[in-house]
Amino acid sequence: MIDRRQFVQSMMVLGATAGVRPSSLLFAAPPAGELRDLADAALDAARKAGASYADIRINRYRNQFIFTRDRRVQNIVNTEDYGFGIRVIVDGTWGFSSSSVVTKDEIARVAAQAATIARANRKINAEPVRLAPVEAYDTSWNTPVKKNPFDMPLQPKLDLLLQINEAALKVPGASFVSAFMQFVNEHKYFASTDGSHIEQSLIRSYPSFSVTAVDRATGKFYSRDALTAPMGMGYEYVESYPLLEEATTAAVEAVAMHKAKPAPAGQKALILHPTNLWLTIHESVGHPTELDRALGYEANYAGTSFLTTDKLGKFEFGSKMVNIVADKTQANGMATCGYDDDGVKTTSWHLIKDGVFVDYQTTRDQAHLINQKASHGCSYADNWSSIPFQRMPNVSLQPGDKEVSEQDIIGATDDGIYIKGDASYSIDHQRYNFQFSGQTFWEVKNGKITTQLRDVAYQSNTPEFWKSCDMLGGKATYELGGAFSDGKGQPGQSNSVSHGCPITRFARVNVLNTGR
Repeated sequence: MIDRRQFVQSMMVLGATAGVRPSSLLFAAPPAGELRDLADAALDAARKAGASYADIRINRYRNQFIFTRDRRVQNIVNTEDYGFGIRVIVDGTWGFSSSSVVTKDEIARVAAQAATIARANRKINAEPVRLAPVEAYDTSWNTPVKKNPFDMPLQPKLDLLLQINEAALKVPGASFVSAFMQFVNEHKYFASTDGSHIEQSLIRSYPSFSVTAVDRATGKFYSRDALTAPMGMGYEYVESYPLLEEATTAAVEAVAMHKAKPAPAGQKALILHPTNLWLTIHESVGHPTELDRALGYEANYAGTSFLTTDKLGKFEFGSKMVNIVADKTQANGMATCGYDDDGVKTTSWHLIKDGVFVDYQTTRDQAHLINQKASHGCSYADNWSSIPFQRMPNVSLQPGDKEVSEQDIIGATDDGIYIKGDASYSIDHQRYNFQFSGQTFWEVKNGKITTQLRDVAYQSNTPEFWKSCDMLGGKATYELGGAFSDGKGQPGQSNSVSHGCPITRFARVNVLNTGR
């Protein structure tokens, strides 16, 4: 009988015998010339079917997942998905259809079907679609990676994950550990009757782990996850992050949690590390500034927003030092791309400026609803079979103008709690009242970290919380966090997004002891 490691190695030998690496067994995207011919066939068919506007996305998705637990390889998964989706506007109404059979005959059939669906939808369409103007682009854009993770052999990935586990397990009291890597490649070809032909390849990478320490006497356990975040980067991200060192630190902190001081409940100053604050930004800023939420279009599933359109340009969202920018061009961002799924060139803009709510996230068919003449480029579909709609860009809190360090913020705090890492959260459908927790917690007294805490959560409402922001770290403290799985829509879709911020202090926030 062979163990998992021997089995994986035998599969690698078979791949090598065939002249390919296991992660390269998936076939490549067609050449650009072939994709252009297919796209033009779709647009011609849509025009013949009566469409005043049409676009096609021919997309291929590749994923690699590698899982380990303790000293064993648990699973290795490679997936691929390929197909196309066609949108049309007929008589002022959207129609959409898709297929996994990428041939000219099938494309013509699907284009006609999309037009038929648009005519059926017209009966319930209250207002004709109005698209903001867009330039025509004939171009390409790729995530600027140094090492394509899909070109990397499997063995070094497995070795690193098992080394991470071993580093954590060496810490006395660490009970078990799991580690994984996830890699994604979206290859997208977009063409529209506005004259665009845009090819893009987006790559995202994510290494992570979780260490658990169990007290056998009490049955209690505490876990500490990696402080890594998924990034719009190649394998160079995995190689540059100090995963082995952090695995040891995580194990030490998980074990120490059993003897940590219980959280002191009450009003405290909070110092939030970017690995924690990114999630609060996502939920309390990213979602309420989605225009479709504010207009009630997402009320059935994802909720609404307290940031209604009457507040635009005048609502005091936070303190004057709060500047939050939406950015689809941010380096290493998960939502970063050259062009959105409407064919709009991506850009950046303020959502919150000097504490005031000044703008929303929009797509081409939303801009006129708030009297804007151009889209902010927030259209995205998570698959060729999904229709594009407004999805979140990278949304980030800007660092302070001065080079304020972590120690500067700790040194200026008399009575507070420093929180690192993201964990559980809860927020209402209007994105107003919320509660968040974290991975590790540290008591700050008289400008110094005194001891580790446990069982901490913080509770507030969105404007109260952001108005209490009274100290920002400088650029050196700025980091990106993010997630692969931001859900929205019916049928549900999932997109990837990043949120950057510096280390930030909030003057007085309600702290809960979750262990009581």
